Amino acid sequence: MNQPPDPAATAAQVERFGYRQELSRSLSFTDLLIYGLIFMVPIAPFGIFGSVYAGSGGMVALTYLIGMVAMMFTALSYSQMVRAFPMAGSVYTYTGRGIAPPVGFLAGWVILLDYILVPGLLYLVASVAMHSLVPAVPVWLWLAAFVVLNTIVNYLGIQMTARVNRFMLAAELIILAIFLVVGVVALAQGKGEGFSLRPLFNPDTFSWPLVFGAVSIAVLSFLGFDGISMLAEESREEARRIGRSMVAALLLAGALFIVQTWVASMLVPDAGGLLDSGDPEGTAFYDAARVAGGGWLAGLTALATAIAWGFANSLVAQAATSRLLYAMARDRQMPRFLARVNARHKVPANATLLVAGISLALGLYMASRDDGISLLSTLINFGAMTAFLALHVSVVTHYVVRNGSRDWLRHLVVPVIGFLILFYVVINAKVAAQVLGFVWLGIGVIVLITFYAIGRRPELPALAEAAPEPADEPVKEPQ
Repeated sequence: MNQPPDPAATAAQVERFGYRQELSRSLSFTDLLIYGLIFMVPIAPFGIFGSVYAGSGGMVALTYLIGMVAMMFTALSYSQMVRAFPMAGSVYTYTGRGIAPPVGFLAGWVILLDYILVPGLLYLVASVAMHSLVPAVPVWLWLAAFVVLNTIVNYLGIQMTARVNRFMLAAELIILAIFLVVGVVALAQGKGEGFSLRPLFNPDTFSWPLVFGAVSIAVLSFLGFDGISMLAEESREEARRIGRSMVAALLLAGALFIVQTWVASMLVPDAGGLLDSGDPEGTAFYDAARVAGGGWLAGLTALATAIAWGFANSLVAQAATSRLLYAMARDRQMPRFLARVNARHKVPANATLLVAGISLALGLYMASRDDGISLLSTLINFGAMTAFLALHVSVVTHYVVRNGSRDWLRHLVVPVIGFLILFYVVINAKVAAQVLGFVWLGIGVIVLITFYAIGRRPELPALAEAAPEPADEPVKEPQ
């Protein structure tokens, strides 16, 4: 039986790295798991199903299976680094301490492109969806309402966020279960194309470039499991259980993605048209739901998408982004005021408010563009994948190069395979995303050079005392 974690020991995990324990350590393993699932959104494929279907030649289930396997290598690398450095900051912290502080700054800067843009994208997608359901309320008003509501919940503390997460996860799973039951019954009654293996493998359309091209889109659904690492200083669990919660969240979300897209693929009313013309209106999943259960199911799944993206997912995305800014600010690599923690609620207050303001402004601006949603999506993928590349390098550098680890599987093979998979995705990303992504990276380099010029070179607090790495356990199969 697992012994309850010692609060003093968990606090010491941060203090030995030169920081004070300021955030509230109140999250359990279950809270972390739910947080990761909410961040990934169990019904995330609802909103991008048509794009993945068209891009994969109809093999949506295969695309999500490959995407899950690909991201699993990254989750395993995260689990190793959170054990070594159980602090907020995610890739910024891991690469800064695993490789060097300047690399950490650049990795944090690159993943900021992901974290800063994600809430804006979620608010925009949800607001557009709600406007389609209630045209009398303009997009900008929906967007502002989502931002204000989530900011209040996040400001009230991480325990409030955790309670809301539990409710929202239950609601999403209920709606998903309704769709799956109605969909399977409809297929049994002869609706759609009937039961088929083609969503998993279709020899008429299969090619590796085609599938991996679709994986680059589907990966958007998996982004968020890494957000669990942002809560390392608010978890009452030992470090290795934080890593396990990331792996578990990824496996559970992947299984849900595969099942729901498999059923939806067999219910698509015009498969040929979807393959030829894509899904410009973003309604392919709801059209499949209409085939299964009629207009009420189509409306229910559309409403669920809007609430899940605009409230549940954006809530945890805002929380994760504020923690990244907090971690960089306390190291003087962002303005110091972002490191202020609210004494009552134990949350990074100024960082939370800044993220809200940026999300509102970004969402309103992108709402005025015809390509706002697609542009934000590609930029987010590029930023996350690039930062994950640095994460894999940090595993090898910290464990193998510096500490002489001979655990070749977890500290060399896994990160190298993960690096190669993500590198393939990055080099095959849209040109516009590559250009804008490298422009953002270039700005980060200029900021870094400026820091050196004014005598503020990136530095991280030294270890307060030497401590051994957590003992490795035998590799076990996921339960």
